[in-house]
Amino acid sequence: MANPMADEMRRFKGSDEKNPFEAMSERFDRAARILGLEDDFYKVLRVPSRELKVYIPVKMDSGHLEVFEGYRVQHNFARGPAKGGIRYAPDVTLDEVKALSAWMTWKCAVVNVPFGGAKGGIVCNPIQMSQGELERLTRRYTAELIDFIGPDKDVPAPDMNTNEQTMAWIMDTYSMHARHTVNAVVTGKPVALGGSLGRREATGRGVLFTVNEAIKRFKLTPEKTSVVVQGSGNVGGIGAELMYEKGYKVIAISDIGSGIYNANGLNIPEVLSYLKANKTLEGYAEADHVGNQELLEIECDVLAPCATENQITSENADRIKCKILAEGANGPTTPKADKILHDKGVFVIPDILANAGGVTVSYFEWVQDRMGYFWREDEVNQRLEEKMVASFNELCRFSELHDVDTRTAAYMLAIDRVAYDTRMRGIYA
Repeated sequence: MANPMADEMRRFKGSDEKNPFEAMSERFDRAARILGLEDDFYKVLRVPSRELKVYIPVKMDSGHLEVFEGYRVQHNFARGPAKGGIRYAPDVTLDEVKALSAWMTWKCAVVNVPFGGAKGGIVCNPIQMSQGELERLTRRYTAELIDFIGPDKDVPAPDMNTNEQTMAWIMDTYSMHARHTVNAVVTGKPVALGGSLGRREATGRGVLFTVNEAIKRFKLTPEKTSVVVQGSGNVGGIGAELMYEKGYKVIAISDIGSGIYNANGLNIPEVLSYLKANKTLEGYAEADHVGNQELLEIECDVLAPCATENQITSENADRIKCKILAEGANGPTTPKADKILHDKGVFVIPDILANAGGVTVSYFEWVQDRMGYFWREDEVNQRLEEKMVASFNELCRFSELHDVDTRTAAYMLAIDRVAYDTRMRGIYA
């Protein structure tokens, strides 16, 4: 296919392996070419619809003003309102937020929920900020975005270093401007304010459901499957605990500082209780201690990187020794590492499917808020399992039909759906 954007895309190729926007762009480019996407829609889908950059003055506890930089990128609206989390971190960049917003578009399309993608971030160090400072930061950020978010426009959610309290502040600020309660403006809220049962566990549970399907391809059962999990938060910790409950042998897990390993399997509830009490895995006696990078290279059946981006690169991909890579984090594997893993025969459950449990139950929360009726937790989990299993099987069929790896198949499936809706709607001009 002749492609007028080929020159522009060439500048992404290999220029910065760890730049998340470049990684997303390279994968999009490959999938779009194989799919035969028309040049016109290629141009439209590859770029965000809107990028917002705001400066947020906040009165600190000391009495002086500090100005923080914040972003909100809305990638696509073809299938519905934009959807995506807000992260607070000192190293947030616009490129990262742009990549994550695009990933959200493809993630929503892969699991076939009627949202487009968005993402937000504020450059700050939340660990060094008081609860009052965080509240004032959140409310002013919300006020700056007030014309661009809403149940039918863009629905934020928690992400790195944000939580249900953050969402409650956003909901309240938006509602005060609207002059009535609008609980559907965010998801990941406290249940008492219209949050969904099962939302906190949803991303980790989604990882479990896709791993359940993947091990069937290797004729494994949970009891015969060893698992290594990088990360012990809402994705890694909950995913590890759910897998442990289902009989999987979780042999290693890590926190932000280091990891622990026991070839005979870890008692995950005990490990997480220790972590909660001590704020670290250091000193846990029933396992050997390993570094975070060393943990990724432990031989296992399932490796689940559930921490952050760029953990598996061209530098360590050849030392990865798993059968299945279940990407609980966003962008844990770089494009250069993809080829190495593919050549090694690793079966990849790509991030835009593996960790889509969170956005799926966020969609369920939005639906429940809109109709004012809430489901039991077992109903939420059952609907999530149906959606994740169907999406996994559809991705595998797409991979086999087009003879491509699973990541490329996931992008192709997502792009095909978003392109179809864009094509049917047409371009308003």
